[in-house]
Amino acid sequence: MTSKTPSGSPGQIPPLVAAPLIERARFAPGDIVRHRLFDFRGVVFDVDPVFSNSDEWYEAIPEAIRPAKEQPFYHLLAENEDSSYIAYVSQQNLVGDSEQGPVDHPQIEVLFDGMAKGRYRVRSIHRH
Repeated sequence: MTSKTPSGSPGQIPPLVAAPLIERARFAPGDIVRHRLFDFRGVVFDVDPVFSNSDEWYEAIPEAIRPAKEQPFYHLLAENEDSSYIAYVSQQNLVGDSEQGPVDHPQIEVLFDGMAKGRYRVRSIHRH
């Protein structure tokens, strides 16, 4: 009896499945970033390699500016002129912003242990 590969032909290697290209994360926890389109900045505290939020959240973004899901998404301790909040932002919408100095968010001290070389140091109890 001749063994067959999944393609059905003896001795042939099955074709590769095309997968979407997933970009590598440009930012890491502790990096200070700002949004390309909207007036806010923040500190990265977690990274999802691809979109990992609800469909309702994603569909609420206007289609004209809705980012692709197959890219890193960042959890930020964010701030604007009026408030501090948590933001979830695609990689395509972020740029580095350490030149503007520290971020004023009430949870900074919970997750980070000061700054060094333009970025926040992650508290050792939060590293994974």
